[in-house]
Amino acid sequence: MMTYLTDFFRIMAIKSKRFVLAFLVVILSIPSISQHDSTEVNKKRLNFLLIGGAATYTVSMVGLYHLWYKDYPQSSFHFINDNNEWMGLDKLGHVTTSYWIGRISYHSLRWAGVKEKHAIWYGGSAGLLFLTTIEIFDGYSAEWGASAGDLIANAAGTGLFIGQQLGWHEQRLSIKFSYHATEYAQYRPDVLGRTPVERIIKDYNGHTFWLSGNIHSFLRESSKFPKWLNVAIGYGAKGMLGGTENLPEYEDKPVPEYKRTSQYYLSLDVDLTRIPTRSKALKGLFTILGFIKIPLPTLEYNAEDQFIFHILYF
Repeated sequence: MMTYLTDFFRIMAIKSKRFVLAFLVVILSIPSISQHDSTEVNKKRLNFLLIGGAATYTVSMVGLYHLWYKDYPQSSFHFINDNNEWMGLDKLGHVTTSYWIGRISYHSLRWAGVKEKHAIWYGGSAGLLFLTTIEIFDGYSAEWGASAGDLIANAAGTGLFIGQQLGWHEQRLSIKFSYHATEYAQYRPDVLGRTPVERIIKDYNGHTFWLSGNIHSFLRESSKFPKWLNVAIGYGAKGMLGGTENLPEYEDKPVPEYKRTSQYYLSLDVDLTRIPTRSKALKGLFTILGFIKIPLPTLEYNAEDQFIFHILYF
């Protein structure tokens, strides 16, 4: 573990000094900003968030470096154009991650008593800062490179959260994620993952990303329509054994021929954060788990011009 920590900090210190400095400036400035918010700021909670957030950031970056980058050659910083890879699913992953890190960070700062406006901007930007680190890793990796498309996707997720919170003071539209195991990873475990945990991250064939809209929030407040019921549109794809193409063999063994196919979905969803409860613990849990699309009846349309009905779609 100490070796991984040493490697991580060596890379961050040598190759990303400006970003680390910016990250530390943001983290260290939160307490001073909050001092001007109000007498409601809970310093114990805020300190807990700052220490816990710094620790989570460090551990997650070390883990990601070990899982994804450590065994690959390094290079000088460079950009690549990967906008046509994985049929756009990796970009939606960036949007989703940036959005939810910002959303949870915002609620965490509000829990600590930080004023709404400051919580929106500081918390809402956390995902953008977090994912910029990953782009730095990519930029110095010989087999990848920093992606302008990723940076735009990161900004889009951050903008979706901040824009709604400033304009509506709530999140009427949420980005959500669902996953199901597929048959594809066994043929390209180096790319799609060797273990169940790796496959959740790497196997884009099992990923579906959703734009989930809360119906009641667009109606009159007096409406009796269920506040927790959403409608969601989703996008996924299947048949992908590589970023842009499927190789005919892996480790000198032939692999099945798959057609790379886009999939579109229409489904109902549940906004967990709008379920009435007096329990603060449940409210916090619902906020954290809010990124998961609840499995419900779903209609699929795919690029093969097929309509498929799923009783429950994961």
